[in-house]
Amino acid sequence: MIRDLHLPWLELSIACPLLAAMVCFYLRNHLLAQKVALGSSIVTFLLTVGEWIDFGTLGTFAAQDRGSLIRLLLGHEFFMVDELSAPLLPKVAILYTLTIAATMRSKASRFSFGLTMISEAIIVATLSCSYAPVLIFLLLLGTIPPWLEMRSRGNSTRVYSIYMVAHIGFLILGTVLLSLGGLDSAMGMVAACLLVVSALIRAGIFPAHTWIIDLFEKSTFGTAILFVAPMTGTYVVMRLVLPAVPVWGLHGVAMLSLLTAVYSAGLALVQTEARRYFAFLFIGHSSLVLAGLEIANPIGMTGALCIWLETGISMGGFALTLRAVEARIGRISLDQYHGLFNHTPYLGALFLLTGLASVGFPGSLAFVGMELLIEGTVDVYPLVGTIIVLAAMLNGISVLRAYFRIFTGTRHVATISLRARPPERAAAIVMSLLILGVGLWPGAAVRSRHHAADALLKIRQTTGIDKFEKEEQPGDHSELDKWLNIKEKKEH
Repeated sequence: MIRDLHLPWLELSIACPLLAAMVCFYLRNHLLAQKVALGSSIVTFLLTVGEWIDFGTLGTFAAQDRGSLIRLLLGHEFFMVDELSAPLLPKVAILYTLTIAATMRSKASRFSFGLTMISEAIIVATLSCSYAPVLIFLLLLGTIPPWLEMRSRGNSTRVYSIYMVAHIGFLILGTVLLSLGGLDSAMGMVAACLLVVSALIRAGIFPAHTWIIDLFEKSTFGTAILFVAPMTGTYVVMRLVLPAVPVWGLHGVAMLSLLTAVYSAGLALVQTEARRYFAFLFIGHSSLVLAGLEIANPIGMTGALCIWLETGISMGGFALTLRAVEARIGRISLDQYHGLFNHTPYLGALFLLTGLASVGFPGSLAFVGMELLIEGTVDVYPLVGTIIVLAAMLNGISVLRAYFRIFTGTRHVATISLRARPPERAAAIVMSLLILGVGLWPGAAVRSRHHAADALLKIRQTTGIDKFEKEEQPGDHSELDKWLNIKEKKEH
């Protein structure tokens, strides 16, 4: 049953950055535009938190705005929130807020705050939408701001354009064929394949991963972070692919994602340039999330959803740290030691915390998610746990290697102060509290993700695409509760 929120939180959280974008495009003063964008991002974050709290009080799986203007004008509600998207919206909003706040004044003229506000409105709308035609349109709109920025910087957009056109084209064609032929027809099978290919492109699964590398090399670091960190490719999988693709297709995508995770982890270990290193590290993490979601059982999907939630926070903080260091010394080479810890201890501590949290270090939500992911996937593929552990091990080694190269090894001599500014210190504190707070008390987050996994699997059952038969059926939380109780006893 879909219930109404007490306020139109979703429409307000979309309208707020759109209004700020208009103001930012009008202003010629970049520092003033940054203040407007920061204020708008904070308000958007508060609106999304209000939506999350309001949704939690309703006790339902899905809810929509009360007094929706769109429903009043068009007669149809396109935006709603459920247990999958409710925590994703505040996560995205805080990432935009911290990215804007941590932008140095010397870089403000190169970072378009107007486009960033438009991008935030689009991503909030995307994560609030499950209606296929509108979702595809929003995905198309979301690809435009990075393209405009690359063009304005005089960089080639060929690679990015080819992949995004293929992604949107396959998505449209697959949706149309699915609506014409249904799930059981040959046309439906072709449609399912097209949807899978589209999702793989957007998620950056091998061999369709090169556009992410190209994006990080040719756009500003902030724009690239904000485009990939929400992991909209994963959202496309949950909304459009999971209900329509047969189980053999899901398992095939899961295996390809696992191979991509190991492949990306190995390449991250040997990169000599920090942006490329982060791009491969991110591809590896998003591949692990996609692998867990495609296994399509409650425990594995719960683990993947936990990693998805944690990755957006930890990898976002990790990228912001690299961005702050790059703003001080230029493009970062991992071929040499830089010895920056004495100058920027806050950034060094945040780099290590977010990097280790992203690979599942104890005390983070990804640690719990990784264990659930392994437990849920070994039932389908016995050797898959070894693959996941191998990828996590390589990622952990690469994080420590990057930390030692950037922050230790020598004494850096600087003519000006490189210490973290107050906004950067505030960002480090906020990120640390989010990572440690959710990681040390994971029970509520894990149960929320388990509820979302149950509901998504029930939607898959209603389509009749396959029959889900496991010892633990959707809606049965006994295994998860037993697992959490054991973990809590060990911690005590």
